[in-house]
Amino acid sequence: MKILKFTAAAAALLVLPLGAFAANGAAYNWYVKRDGGKPVCPSEMSFVEEHECKFIDDEAAEEGDRVVYLTFDAGYENGNVAKVLDTLKEENVPGAFFVLENLAKREPELLKRMTDEGHTVCNHTAKHRDMTTCRDDGEFAAELEKMEKEYETATGKKLSKYYRPPEGRFSEENLKAAEKLGYKTVLWSFAYADWDNDRQPDPSAALKKIVGTVTPGTVILLHPTSDTNAAILGDVIRTLKNEGYRFGTLCELFDDEKA
Repeated sequence: MKILKFTAAAAALLVLPLGAFAANGAAYNWYVKRDGGKPVCPSEMSFVEEHECKFIDDEAAEEGDRVVYLTFDAGYENGNVAKVLDTLKEENVPGAFFVLENLAKREPELLKRMTDEGHTVCNHTAKHRDMTTCRDDGEFAAELEKMEKEYETATGKKLSKYYRPPEGRFSEENLKAAEKLGYKTVLWSFAYADWDNDRQPDPSAALKKIVGTVTPGTVILLHPTSDTNAAILGDVIRTLKNEGYRFGTLCELFDDEKA
């Protein structure tokens, strides 16, 4: 007869409250590796591909379909978010904005503009907290649902069911919890150090870095509060268009109907 070992760790898991996160659930900071220029998921985070989570358009990458996705993490307005929206409108290009409650409370007209101009407005949590510190599904849900309510109060509309973990910090339990709420998690295949307003990258170097890194299916993460991004976004878009790229939506990325 086979004897099963019953360890203290196994016993601890059996007494977890329903919906609680495993205490030893690993937390990760998202990044991508490059294989011949193509963004690749690091082996230690391969589980992301088993969930409703994307960092690249796999089909586009495989087929060489020159589509790129512009996404923005927006927590506040300093004049540059409006400039970014101006550029997107001028170039007739869609973007996805992952927003915080601060923007919804202080700049409701800006969120309305995002929606009215055809962009996808998504959930970046209410407070930009480290979601791996949530103890259970309920605590995780509360943070996303608070953002949903703030957005609905500001715009009268429902927030799109796309989620990005603040600072790209997440666990597999977080991905599962998001799925239970109907969310799909959006990571990225390109990002760079653009978030510090006191240490902005050189515009010409930033332009070269962005357009030189893009490959078919790339999900670009930019911070729209960046002076550099506001200044070069039009050049980024026009350069990529000239190279044969088009700009997709998150609905296309996940093969969804309109979100």
